[in-house]
Amino acid sequence: MFTGIIEAIGEIAALEPRGGDVRLRVRSGKLPLEDVKLGDSIATSGVCLTVIELPGDGYWADVSGETLACTSLGQLKVGAKVNLERALTPSTRLGGHLVSGHVDGVGEVLARRDDARSVRFSIAAPDALAKYIAAKGSICVDGVSLTVNAVQDKVFELNIVPHTLAETTLGGFQAGRRVNLEVDLIARYLERLLLGERAADAGATGIDMAFLAEHGFLQRYTTNGTEHD
Repeated sequence: MFTGIIEAIGEIAALEPRGGDVRLRVRSGKLPLEDVKLGDSIATSGVCLTVIELPGDGYWADVSGETLACTSLGQLKVGAKVNLERALTPSTRLGGHLVSGHVDGVGEVLARRDDARSVRFSIAAPDALAKYIAAKGSICVDGVSLTVNAVQDKVFELNIVPHTLAETTLGGFQAGRRVNLEVDLIARYLERLLLGERAADAGATGIDMAFLAEHGFLQRYTTNGTEHD
């Protein structure tokens, strides 16, 4: 588990194809490695990776084909900057929110604009993730715990303060950038919980308007002979 509070900006030092997947070397910059051991987890731009070697100035990790397909790591080149965070401990301050490092999908930066000393970003999420994103809720973008300022359909806005721009890779984001997204853990589990016994039904399609109405979360009313929710 992680908090989404970035500890350092690292750099991709090597990418070695290994028969369908990749072995990745990251220079870890100012990230403290004294207490990192083989087998430990480090969130790399929001992706939980397992340390398999510690060469001194960083770490090596294997990236599976599944991870390459479902995150932006497969598009990185040598020299690319990445956000780094070590796994939390029982004594860690939870300054962000609980982050698993399991990316839900890849979004795209649509726009960037200055707002006083901050920067506002508009990001489009994959259609399937839109229902989990709420104004003033939490979302993890390339490993950074952030608050959603506004949301319209599948597009959400973020206001990034100067410190976060300086201490993470967000400062370099421009329109067209693809980013790893992890939605709030509570939202994912809540959806599953609301399915109840339907969760074991292979034909269950998830929560939709009909499901909400059936279970009393919506009220139906009629005006001029037309039924509404």
